[in-house]
Amino acid sequence: MTKILKLIKDAFGNAKISNTFYEAKKTINKLGLNYTKIPACPNDCMLYWGEDEDLQECKRCKTSKWSDAKKKKPAKILRYFPLKPRLQRLFMCSKTAQSMRWHASAEKKDSKMRHPRDSEAWKTFHLLHDRFAEDPRNVRLGLAADGFNPFGAMRTNYSVWPVVLIPYNRPPWECMKPTSLILSMIIPGEKMPGNNIDVYLQPLIKELKELWHDGVQTLDRFKNEMFTLRAALMWTISDFPGLGNLYGWNVHSKYACPTCNFNTDSYRLKHGGKWYFLGHRRFLERGHKFRLSRVKFNGKIELRDPPAVLTGSKILEQLEGINVSFGKELQASKGKRTRRKVVEEDDESGMWRKKSIFFDLPYRESNLLRHNLDVMHIEKNVCDNVLYTLLNETGRSKDNLKARKDLKEMGIRKDLWPDENGRYHPSLFTMSNSMKDVFLRTIKNIRVPDGLSSNISRCIDLRQRKLSGLKSYDCHVLMQQLLPIAIRNVLPDKVTAVLIELSSFFQQLCSKSFSLTELEKLQPRIILTLCHLEMLFPPSFFTIMVHLTCHLVDEAKLGGPVHYRWMYPIER
Repeated sequence: MTKILKLIKDAFGNAKISNTFYEAKKTINKLGLNYTKIPACPNDCMLYWGEDEDLQECKRCKTSKWSDAKKKKPAKILRYFPLKPRLQRLFMCSKTAQSMRWHASAEKKDSKMRHPRDSEAWKTFHLLHDRFAEDPRNVRLGLAADGFNPFGAMRTNYSVWPVVLIPYNRPPWECMKPTSLILSMIIPGEKMPGNNIDVYLQPLIKELKELWHDGVQTLDRFKNEMFTLRAALMWTISDFPGLGNLYGWNVHSKYACPTCNFNTDSYRLKHGGKWYFLGHRRFLERGHKFRLSRVKFNGKIELRDPPAVLTGSKILEQLEGINVSFGKELQASKGKRTRRKVVEEDDESGMWRKKSIFFDLPYRESNLLRHNLDVMHIEKNVCDNVLYTLLNETGRSKDNLKARKDLKEMGIRKDLWPDENGRYHPSLFTMSNSMKDVFLRTIKNIRVPDGLSSNISRCIDLRQRKLSGLKSYDCHVLMQQLLPIAIRNVLPDKVTAVLIELSSFFQQLCSKSFSLTELEKLQPRIILTLCHLEMLFPPSFFTIMVHLTCHLVDEAKLGGPVHYRWMYPIER
């Protein structure tokens, strides 16, 4: 680093550049960009901070604080970047201080939703907390967390979890840029924190409480005056397993959908061995013809109403009496492991794994949108299900012998049942080898503008008729742009129409602006599309990620455009 500084100093002779790495660190500390090292228990039980700062071993598991007691080297270190000085720095520049008022000062010319400020959750928050809404300089934040492996292929079993904050005060052309994001903390590996992530979030939650109640004195360079800056956390963003860690809901069970809660309609496949999620007909209006259809669906009439939307107070009622001790399960003896508690099919008590630390924030209960369903990962999983089922790829297709046996077990669609030898007829959507050649060659030969997507043709193997190595954005482009073109002359019209409608849904949902009336029309469209998919694809196709598409429109009404609430800018 010192050599790089010398090189920069030689290149820019008139600039005041530090001579050594030590001097550069001192300069950064003066700018308020330093961070705090907080020792943590290696089993994720506790942090050594506050009243517990001087402890030498964990209060729960009695593990030593040190990996090297002589050198006083902690076994695990949380790197926490204090939030207050970073929020104060936003107002040190007059241009940035002016942009932090954009959400209140910019004129709204039509009824389109282009920013979270236009959403129902934002407006309701301002109505409930008018004192906070009085000053437009108060910061509205989103929190995103995800794990990644910093070592790449050198070490596969490692997971570091950065926690990033997004200030939503700024205009759309600045809000989601990397320069606008605030790194809050780096949770160390080797294993992901999982349910114990609340242990590491304690310093941030404490600071958010202080910023809500007392605020911090800040210089506004745009107006050249001091004011009391406050901040509030609007919602969190993560992939679906990460939502389970932050939210505290078990996303790997019968009631995996956090929106449907205990009213989730699911069934465990006897031969497939996994949960599938149907029951989308109950979201249709009363009297719809699909509700009375037995043969085309699961063999039953659907008379139920859609699940009710849970408020924060209802969730807190479910959380009453739940006591969780954080930390990894301790081994009973050397070489033996304690078994984790398995949630039974009808056991509702095991669904809440904890009361999320975010409920310690005084305004959390009244928030309309607390945790976001990540459209990026949902779209990728839906795209994978569609592509690998159409191509009938071994091990990844949802239409296989086990799926056909499950159809026979359920007593529906007799024409698709396997015979005694395990043979079965191809489905309406099954591609022959010649169809696969046309489909894959079409995608491989499509030329797109520079920057629209990566080189998807590298993922296509025409000899083996396979697709592999698709990234999230590749699936995004395939689902919305290329899939409707590729299937048009390959599959029957009945299948093509449904898949094009699914692509159109994601395309409209991911648009940068939409009106409330457009969203109200989009919701019944996706429900009808899911019902048509139920008539075409086997039950094994309907994983939890396919089911979650029916809740994305309601979240868009509450939170605004999805590109403010998905994981693309965070993962990049």
